[in-house]
Amino acid sequence: MKQLKDKNYAFRVSEKDLDTIKKKSKKAKLTVTDYITNSALGKEIIVIDGLPEIVTELKRIGNNLNQLTMLSHQGVINTVNLDETEESLTAIYWKINELTKVVDSDGSV
Repeated sequence: MKQLKDKNYAFRVSEKDLDTIKKKSKKAKLTVTDYITNSALGKEIIVIDGLPEIVTELKRIGNNLNQLTMLSHQGVINTVNLDETEESLTAIYWKINELTKVVDSDGSV
């Protein structure tokens, strides 16, 4: 459950620093308030680029497997060559593995 944010606190910052904070909060997909709070409390902010493409590819593969399963249950097909699917899943595995190494090397996880 989220904590109630019932206190306001104003502080002064240079325009350049504010721009940097806004850019970083946008990259982290956080509000400026959440970004500053997380940073001040020493919480790690991890941004992993490339995940949307991987998720999209996994959804496509899942959709294709679902369609093949439906056709199999209907008796339309009996056997399927899943070599291409296996190759795609292997490629996705290695992409995720590389992203994990990048995050680990930064000491973020």
